[in-house]
Amino acid sequence: MIAVLAAVALYLLATGLLVAEVRRGGAGRAWLPAAAVALVMHAAEHVFAWRQIGGADMHFYAALSLVTLGMAVLTTAVGARGRMATLGMVVFPLASAALVATHLHGHRPPEPLDWRLQLHAWMALLAYATLAVAALLAVGLWLQERALSRREIHHWLRALPPLVELETLLFRTIATGFVLLSATLLTGILFVDDLLAQHLLHKTVLSLLSWLVFGVLLLGRWRKGWRGRTAVHWTLAAMALLVLAFFGSKFVLELVLQRA
Repeated sequence: MIAVLAAVALYLLATGLLVAEVRRGGAGRAWLPAAAVALVMHAAEHVFAWRQIGGADMHFYAALSLVTLGMAVLTTAVGARGRMATLGMVVFPLASAALVATHLHGHRPPEPLDWRLQLHAWMALLAYATLAVAALLAVGLWLQERALSRREIHHWLRALPPLVELETLLFRTIATGFVLLSATLLTGILFVDDLLAQHLLHKTVLSLLSWLVFGVLLLGRWRKGWRGRTAVHWTLAAMALLVLAFFGSKFVLELVLQRA
């Protein structure tokens, strides 16, 4: 409980410091210590719970919390080196909300998975976290282009990197997430025995569709120089498929149908 309260308080403190910096039009790092300790407390809550239940809990709320933890880690790492810290104003509150939901719902005994399926599961969480950050970057790119086209210069706009730099970061993030998603699908094909029996067919189909959309987007960027709204639309469409594949299926199976 202490780790949860500390993490939430520090996430919100980091968010408040980021908001203050954006209002001043600066790009300082006063938020960084609070965010870093929040990440440690967030991770500690899961580690302590896993020790009590005898393994890693990856059910719906726990998986959601772990994905937002990954997003917060990426945001902090990138934001500490440049001007993308403003992403934390969205990611940090999401991480704190997911952590609270996990704590209130409680951790469930882990599924009996061997090391191969555990590798597949962790690879999936990393892929989802990375591509979720890419989706937020796409939204930021769309907002930036929209503001510039209307000549509306806001404080938050000054806190973002130039349009070309933001676009480059978006595609680098997508490329990294695409590699992780490819590894996730490959380990799933190699290690999962029966997709129908394990209720994974719909998840696999939706994940493959998302992988194809991200792949076409990267190919379009390489061959035809796709950018701007085209990149935003393809990124958000692919991420929507991925959310349905993972959290949509887990929500229906675990919370609606009460199945593992």
